[in-house]
Amino acid sequence: MSGPSIAQAKAEAGIPLGLYVHVPFCASTCDFCAFYQTQPTAALVERFLDGVAREAALAEWTRPVNTVFWGGGTPGLLAPRDLKRLADLVRARCGGAPAEWSVELAPASVTEARLAVLREAGVTRVSMGVQSFQPALLDALGRSHTCAQIYRAYDRVRAAGFPSVNLDLMFALPGQSAAEWAGDVRAAVSLAPDHLSTYCLTFEEDTRLWVKLSQGRVKLDPEHEARLYEATWSQLADSGYAQYEISNFARPQHQCLHNLNTWRMCEWIGLGPSAASQQSGVRGANVADLEKWLGHLDGGRRVTEDRVKLTPELLAEDALIFGLRMNAGVDVAAWHERAPAAPWAAVDEMLATLECGGLLVRSASVARLSNRGRLVADSVGAEIMAAFEPVEAIKA
Repeated sequence: MSGPSIAQAKAEAGIPLGLYVHVPFCASTCDFCAFYQTQPTAALVERFLDGVAREAALAEWTRPVNTVFWGGGTPGLLAPRDLKRLADLVRARCGGAPAEWSVELAPASVTEARLAVLREAGVTRVSMGVQSFQPALLDALGRSHTCAQIYRAYDRVRAAGFPSVNLDLMFALPGQSAAEWAGDVRAAVSLAPDHLSTYCLTFEEDTRLWVKLSQGRVKLDPEHEARLYEATWSQLADSGYAQYEISNFARPQHQCLHNLNTWRMCEWIGLGPSAASQQSGVRGANVADLEKWLGHLDGGRRVTEDRVKLTPELLAEDALIFGLRMNAGVDVAAWHERAPAAPWAAVDEMLATLECGGLLVRSASVARLSNRGRLVADSVGAEIMAAFEPVEAIKA
């Protein structure tokens, strides 16, 4: 892989750069989870850490990394010494700790020793996957933690002094009532986290939950989901959490910068099996298999899957899809200028139709979804894709 040209480096200099590390280890697979994962052994962890070091050496970037995010899997399954080794690698490759450094943790994996390593390394943000405070619902999701572990883990995270803490919750779970969901939100708010992510349960193929859906053991109820969405937005607004994306709410100065930069079509480098990258005019992903990923690294290869050239038109399409999910919306005129060859006649007509239907609100050149529009954001995304249909992805 050749290095970037001087002109390309100059063009990229002002674009925020993120680093994502996928830690693929989980003790067990939750019924809803479709992310790549495998059970850890000492030998696999050692090979993974060695692979990340080798991939970081292969990845080419010359400007500062603004944000780092460790996801999974469960990064917190790594032993403290292995967390330190991974953190030292990130700091060395990034020239120190970034402005924002997020790490996902499961309540059952939170220990004082792990937290001490992360805090000393410069991690600024912990995101904890709570999902629910209802024992029966946790069991139905296949989650391994208990409510007692949630509270104990949260206290430990706060005591460690991380500047920002997020809790992940899920709603529209099988059998979950509106009252139970409202109770989960109240329980989360009572802990006073800085950020809350509330995700509607999705049924991903190749998960146990998908099998249950196909067998008729669980059912979809879009109207119930819509009611829960609206109740959540109202409840969290009343509690001082500003919505900045369909599923994300934060107190002032606690939005997740890494995710914001991703939704704004900036650049990021992905390390680890299944990690995606968007950098230097190319988008792609690593193979979702630890052994195959290591094999590619042996041959000096990375980002081998689904490689496409990032044309201005493709970026404009994704900027609209993800930008409209944010409460701030997207500046359509700016993308007109950046991607003049995009099929704007069709896109503008589609946006006008959404506006007439009450799903979209415009202020000067900025388009935002209305509350009604946010309830059907996935359908809006499909409309955008249809309007951009003449735009073809070019294999890189």
